[in-house]
Amino acid sequence: MADKQISLPAKLINGGIAGLIGVTCVFPIDLAKTRLQNQQNGQRMYTSMSDCLIKTIRSEGYFGMYRGAAVNLTLVTPEKAIKLAANDFFRYRLSKDGKKLTLLKEMLAGCGAGTCQVIVTTPMEMLKIQLQDAGRIEAQKKLMAAQAQLSSTTSAGAAESVVETRTTATQITRELLRSKGIAGLYKGLGATLLRDVPFSIVYFPLFANLNKLGQKSPDVKAPFYVSFLSGCLAGSTAAVAVNPCDVIKTRLQSLKRGVNEDTYSGILDCTRKIWQKEGPLAFLKGAYCRALVIAPLFGIAQVIYFIGIAEFFLDMLPKRRD
Repeated sequence: MADKQISLPAKLINGGIAGLIGVTCVFPIDLAKTRLQNQQNGQRMYTSMSDCLIKTIRSEGYFGMYRGAAVNLTLVTPEKAIKLAANDFFRYRLSKDGKKLTLLKEMLAGCGAGTCQVIVTTPMEMLKIQLQDAGRIEAQKKLMAAQAQLSSTTSAGAAESVVETRTTATQITRELLRSKGIAGLYKGLGATLLRDVPFSIVYFPLFANLNKLGQKSPDVKAPFYVSFLSGCLAGSTAAVAVNPCDVIKTRLQSLKRGVNEDTYSGILDCTRKIWQKEGPLAFLKGAYCRALVIAPLFGIAQVIYFIGIAEFFLDMLPKRRD
């Protein structure tokens, strides 16, 4: 892609619009990804993405697939805006000599973008995961009660209590701030960096070079479908590459566990326990779900960002007279 100059407000608006549209389209798959990654051996509620979504609809209704979506929709605008705008900023700073960006500089720009975005990504993911995984824990409690063949009265009371214990993102935020301060919202920051920095290092250079293949000349934008396909391919590739880090991040950021599920003290402890108790393939849990989430999300993001919807609306605003 040609490194064109776009105003900062346009970058922020484009990134925000892209994030809102993308999240709305793929959130149910993201919910399935979180639940598949969090379930441990011996406590498996779901066998696949489709099984997870079907059971979620049956037990929680259609809108159960969008538990935690409000958090994402609220925070995805600044998150995507920071990610895309930061990458452009670092690319611009690294190419001030007028020379073509080398692969190393493209990777450095992506690294800077990934580092900046965790300011918003970490608390957003923290809150989203609690809400997404709540249904799995509730379903597990019901299943354990049924397997234990509790009395009808006890079973009814347990089922009723599960329904009544739903929490909101606001309640979780207040409790974390009260008990642990702002650090509570940044639980799993190290794991988030471990995922997002490598993701950006892989994604942005790969997208830029794939997108260049559709350009007739360096000064002409690639067709929108080239940007879309490039975003999809680069996004899915980067998503699968860093999926082990995403599994670790998801486990570390989960505040509540199912029955007999492990707790973790940090990245190394989490990695060791997953490897020993679930095997190396456990680090690929939810990988295809994540690829299905990231591919259209970044495809849509790049189309909106590079078409420049924001510029159209900003140009319509009345200009200030000096």
